[in-house]
Amino acid sequence: MAASIDLADRRAAELIAREERFGAPNYAPLDIVIVRAEGVHAWDSAGNRYIDCISAYSAVNQGHCHPRIGAALVAQSKILTLTSRAVRNDRLPLLLEELTAYCGQEMALVMNTGVEAVETAIKLARRWGYRVKGIPPDRARIIVCADNFHGRTTTVISASFEEQYRADFGPFTPGFTIVPYGDLEALRSVLDETVCGFLVEPIQGEGGVNVPPPGYLTGAYTLSREHNFLFVGDEIQTGFGRTGTRFALDYDNLTPDVLIVGKALGGGFYPVSAALASRELLRLFGPGDHGSTFGGNPLACEVARAALAVTVDEELAENARVRGAELMRRFAEIRDSRIVQVRGRGLLIGIEFDRSAKPFAQALAANGILAKDTHERVLRIAPPLVVRSEHIDEIVAAFERILA
Repeated sequence: MAASIDLADRRAAELIAREERFGAPNYAPLDIVIVRAEGVHAWDSAGNRYIDCISAYSAVNQGHCHPRIGAALVAQSKILTLTSRAVRNDRLPLLLEELTAYCGQEMALVMNTGVEAVETAIKLARRWGYRVKGIPPDRARIIVCADNFHGRTTTVISASFEEQYRADFGPFTPGFTIVPYGDLEALRSVLDETVCGFLVEPIQGEGGVNVPPPGYLTGAYTLSREHNFLFVGDEIQTGFGRTGTRFALDYDNLTPDVLIVGKALGGGFYPVSAALASRELLRLFGPGDHGSTFGGNPLACEVARAALAVTVDEELAENARVRGAELMRRFAEIRDSRIVQVRGRGLLIGIEFDRSAKPFAQALAANGILAKDTHERVLRIAPPLVVRSEHIDEIVAAFERILA
């Protein structure tokens, strides 16, 4: 047994060394080589089992390798995978109808990665600003929040508050104004006739699982009506049940002018994203204005349709609400002077420490729980939405062990 473990460890070390030799060092992952996963569990190259509390940053809300989504991918892969948008395919219309119904919007523009959907929303808000609001050419501004994370393209990092995301990547795209998250008066203070949109995460995931104060999002939406700018909700990480409702904005009964979704829309199998809005807004785009060769391809559409169906049929939002409340309560009951705050909604939970959270993530991994630090001092706990009470017990027990 010891010999086989040693061989597995050497195999993992070899794979890590190969990745570091041939791959750009753009991530700092836990040094664990995952070789398979199912539901809430993942196994490494040595056969160790983990409860995954990373969930690929909410991309596997439905659990790893969900058989229903996998079957949809396999079946469609044998029929038709890609046509580009030069011709129509028979899967895109079905996804568009189902996705708009789920999201409470009239139209969708389907893309691939989350940041592509953010770029879509930025272009849409600017076009609306010029053609509808009448902003002078090249003067449209979008308001964003400090500690935001909307992606890493050159345009999107131009709206970033994080210096590491920006260092040595300029010159940056103009047209963004950054205000403190949760500060309604700061938002009000920068409004004028050049503002075309307010781009906001209803909960900042990468920024430290920051939940805005009560009334903030409703107040921002009210300002958008009073001052005539678009309210753009980035629900890439918070959508599809993650926070205990379909979307985090549901807690405030808000329907954004533009809704951005991704991650869990692909069910952990395939990158699928979308920007959704009214017909009036999305018809501001014409042929050639925006697009993607892979956006809305038939394989992606079938995967997304299955991912949506699983989310609804298995009542994942409700499970996230119940299990998340249980997990939050049990974390909050732990008394440790190093814990500053436990916060979040549903199964998007952040535990803030008075020191670096990285050692806690590493210690949890040694105790069979995969979690990742973010924003230096915050440990993010976000298991797949299929998690059950017995998994909650394991997560809490491991957390208590590493604090002892």
